[in-house]
Amino acid sequence: MKIFGFAGWSGSGKTTLIEKLIPLFVERGLKVSLIKHAHHTFDVDQPGKDSYRHRHAGCTEVLVSSSRRWALVHELRGAVEPGFAELLERLSPCDLVLIEGFKRERMPKLEVYRAVTGEPLLHPQDEDIVAIASDQRVETRLPQFDLDDATGIAAFVLRHLGMR
Repeated sequence: MKIFGFAGWSGSGKTTLIEKLIPLFVERGLKVSLIKHAHHTFDVDQPGKDSYRHRHAGCTEVLVSSSRRWALVHELRGAVEPGFAELLERLSPCDLVLIEGFKRERMPKLEVYRAVTGEPLLHPQDEDIVAIASDQRVETRLPQFDLDDATGIAAFVLRHLGMR
């Protein structure tokens, strides 16, 4: 599995960009998966639903299955959050794993940057950033893309990973 990350501050547009890239990779016949790191408490099932009720009653894992999809929710219940490598091991085999978050992990990354966030660029301090996508021109020697250039960014990612 090839791995490529997207790093940037909250509000920079990482999720929106990745959402545009996924269909472009899939159109090329690639099987794509994604790991997203959430910094806050999150829920994938809704209050009142059976899976939610069972999890809140104390289950460590709740697996919900249908003819269209299945999902496994694992409650840590005080255990240590799994590391990046362990999460990768839990994925089914695929061609390309996109990573949103996990800024400190070693992998090639595209920095998604918007000045409006008020945050500094990550790339001067992160040697794993191989390109930047921004809504404005940035002073760097790295390849740069407009945030709306999903086609160009997708081509760069595939070229960088040797998948083209």
